[in-house]
Amino acid sequence: MHVEYTPKGVCVRRITFELEDGKIHGLKFSGGCQGNLLAISKLVEGADAEMTAQILRGNQCGRRETSCADQLAKAIDEAIGKVS
Repeated sequence: MHVEYTPKGVCVRRITFELEDGKIHGLKFSGGCQGNLLAISKLVEGADAEMTAQILRGNQCGRRETSCADQLAKAIDEAIGKVS
């Protein structure tokens, strides 16, 4: 399943990835801190989506109440139907 998510409260404008058999593939962030986001993309390639969301959920960026990682968790949750 192809997933496109528009994050809120962060620099990233769009998060896209494929969800196949509960695993994340081809994660891409548009905008944001490219070095950090490229590292996240590499780390989660082929990872279990639910576990990834659990690990990343609630991470904050500076004084913001969210982060790109937290927004990825929200995108995953939405894709697997945990949160709408």
